[in-house]
Amino acid sequence: NSNLKQGTSPPRHHSRWPHHRHPPCVDNSEVSQSHLWCLSHPSASLHQHSTSIMTVPLSPILRTAVWVVAAPLGLYFTFLALGATPFFQRHFLYAHKINTLWWRDVDKPERWGFAKGQATPFSLDTPDGVSLYAWHVMPLPQYLKQEERFSVQKGGFCQDFTETESFKALKEDPDARVVLSFHGNAGDIAQGHRPDSYHVITDTSSYHVLAIDYRGFGHSTGHPTEYGLIQDAATLIDWVINVAGVPSDRIVLLGQSLGTAVTSGVAELYASQGIEFGGVILVAGFSNLPKMLSGYKIGGLFPVLGPLKVWPGFLEYMEGFIYDKWPSVDRLESLVKLTKRRLRLTLISARDDADIPWTESNKLFRAAANATVPGGLSDHSFEAWKDVRTIHKGKNAFVTTWNAEPNIIIRQELFPHGGHNDIMGYAPVILAVMRSFDLAGTAYDMAGSDTSSRTL
Repeated sequence: NSNLKQGTSPPRHHSRWPHHRHPPCVDNSEVSQSHLWCLSHPSASLHQHSTSIMTVPLSPILRTAVWVVAAPLGLYFTFLALGATPFFQRHFLYAHKINTLWWRDVDKPERWGFAKGQATPFSLDTPDGVSLYAWHVMPLPQYLKQEERFSVQKGGFCQDFTETESFKALKEDPDARVVLSFHGNAGDIAQGHRPDSYHVITDTSSYHVLAIDYRGFGHSTGHPTEYGLIQDAATLIDWVINVAGVPSDRIVLLGQSLGTAVTSGVAELYASQGIEFGGVILVAGFSNLPKMLSGYKIGGLFPVLGPLKVWPGFLEYMEGFIYDKWPSVDRLESLVKLTKRRLRLTLISARDDADIPWTESNKLFRAAANATVPGGLSDHSFEAWKDVRTIHKGKNAFVTTWNAEPNIIIRQELFPHGGHNDIMGYAPVILAVMRSFDLAGTAYDMAGSDTSSRTL
């Protein structure tokens, strides 16, 4: 520049960029062609700069955090998608193929502590051609009276139970009382706590126990459905009444978990035919399957529909995909209304049940109790009544009893311990059986006295 004075430096280029940095398109020269182009095309410069930022890889920690959140969600929604199909839903709900038959022989009940000949495996055929695997467990006091007679019986699976000494003892006893046990989902007739529950009932009383594996469970054939399981229970009841000759008023129906839904269904079925039982006992029951699943946890850990509570609309949508509804709350209401002579209904739950919330029992109790009142009670009236008539038996334990005409006793008991399964071997269950039989068949046998009006 001719205007520049000799010996003076040209004016420094004043950039908005710090002296140690350059704009995205600037090289180390003061003013380059690319710099001029960038200044004249600012949007292109910004795009090039933002692209370079977006291509920066995620840090390992952030990437791990994304997977920690995304992987469980992906698995959960995959589980929901599979569970919406009939095939997978049946296996998820009933878990009937989960058992230990590969390394345990249920044809040898002695493995679970029964005396030789005390428990007999046999089978029953349903009207629709399904073969049900069953156990008959004789009460030890009766076994003791003729131990040699029963202990010499051939062990293992019995092809014709009616030919055994055990069956003859049951049929020939005019005072025989029978507990029909309907287990929960998964496993088989001898899985986990189940043999212990048979022991509790038969070890010191005169009660026989008959238990079955539903269709598709254990050695039984077929596959489980709501209608099918109720038919299985009816097959056992018909056999006890018509073949073994035990009248219905000397039969107690005992269900646990899924078995409470089976028991409610079959009790309602027979009540509609005018047939009433000595007692109906539901342990760890639930109101209906779709609503129960919103609080149910598999193994006490894995929630089924619980996470969807934050989206009520989607939760209701998913409930519509459940095929077997098991509406026990409606069936108990119907059972009470159909009762003409006598009903002993007992609802038992453990406070520490991690699988089915004990509050489900409240729904069952309310439905059954309200069924005895024309028009039912309002929420406020019912809670006020229940509060006055509830006996608290310590922390997390209470008993509420409802008496109604003609001779109905509905009892709800919350026990502090026992979880979902162990409760079956605890005192509340065997006491409920005794109450159902009005103490007959125990050391406090009151069969000879009038106990129909007693409140126990």
